[in-house]
Amino acid sequence: MKSQWCRPVAMDLGVYQLRHFSISFLSSLLGTENASVRLDNSSSGASVVAIDNKIEQAMDLVKSHLMYAVREEVEVLKEQIKELIEKNSQLEQENNLLKTLASPEQLAQFQAQLQTGSPPATTQPQGTT
Repeated sequence: MKSQWCRPVAMDLGVYQLRHFSISFLSSLLGTENASVRLDNSSSGASVVAIDNKIEQAMDLVKSHLMYAVREEVEVLKEQIKELIEKNSQLEQENNLLKTLASPEQLAQFQAQLQTGSPPATTQPQGTT
């Protein structure tokens, strides 16, 4: 008989602790106290519905916060991609220019270095030893 009386109290206490933890977690995640997430302290059957509503509200808040963060990250990544494409284009133009200015001997030496995997040799200017 005594255990039947303790179960609802323990369950109510557990639900209260879970609600308190959820609200604390959500507040720290969002960095604000949101008025729409405040809880009433009633222990009636209506409080279970209120808990469900509060959980749903909290989940909606988390979802909207995450969607905002993802959209923001996508914009940052799009900008980085744009910058990398521009940098790649610039480097390709520079590479093509260097290829046109290089002598056939320099190109052959470069190809040989690529095939052997050796580091590029430093060349001294012509006429100095």
